[in-house]
Amino acid sequence: MKRIALFVLTNLAVVLVLGVVASLLGVNRYLTANGLNLGALLGFALVMGFGGAIISLLISKPMAKWSAQVQIIDGSGSPDERWIVQTVEKFASQAGIGMPEVGIFPGDPNAFATGAFKNSALVAVSTGLLQNMTREEVEAVIGHEVAHIANGDMVTMTLIQGVMNTFVVFLSRVIGYAVDGFLNRNNENRSGPGIGYYVTTVVLDLVLGFVAAMIVAWFSRQREFRADAGSARLMGRRQPMVNALARLGGLHPQELPKSMAAMGIAGGIGKLFSTHPPIEERIAALQQNAP
Repeated sequence: MKRIALFVLTNLAVVLVLGVVASLLGVNRYLTANGLNLGALLGFALVMGFGGAIISLLISKPMAKWSAQVQIIDGSGSPDERWIVQTVEKFASQAGIGMPEVGIFPGDPNAFATGAFKNSALVAVSTGLLQNMTREEVEAVIGHEVAHIANGDMVTMTLIQGVMNTFVVFLSRVIGYAVDGFLNRNNENRSGPGIGYYVTTVVLDLVLGFVAAMIVAWFSRQREFRADAGSARLMGRRQPMVNALARLGGLHPQELPKSMAAMGIAGGIGKLFSTHPPIEERIAALQQNAP
């Protein structure tokens, strides 16, 4: 799961920083000084919501390289490295995207793709994947990751995350204003938001943030089925991807860094927050729908 976790974690961190900066600049006080300005609040929520998501998207590739200790390869090394680069190049050409960077990272069986743009992405496979799978199975996994890039999955994730962030920021402050107004209904001298507003906003940012994360994870699970089918199309048959998934299910692939889990090949650890469907469901979908 090496890709939605670093993405989501980075996104939450950026949103938190933006929130602190907004508070220090007095934006919250401006929004509530003379009654809640819903238009201004919506604009504020959009900037906060999409700001974190877009910044996370733009730094996803360097963050992935750093967090997973990815070593970039160009095909000039060992025969295995040349084969990996040639396989990525072949699938990228078939999918109609630019050649991604290719890398290897240490660890148990896994792989991921990341990057803000289809024509400048990154595909990385783990040493454990190369050591424990046949070449055909590794090829299927690489096809899965290239399919993620071709499908524009990171951009889709960014849009969904941005919408969810916007709703969280907007609703938490509307409810916070209402709670603060109720608590201070007899205080005619108050100016601007009080402690009730700030406490409610912080609590709801966390609670609604968890709800948003579940929705984002649900969308991520749907994309995994598409990437599996994309791998089958690139290879011309489904069995290699079925075999790769079955092997991964028995190898207990490692959990990937937090902002990259959505693009990893491994399964999730919880039903509601899992970014990947169960291996069994993915295999069944492949056998039913893929060529």
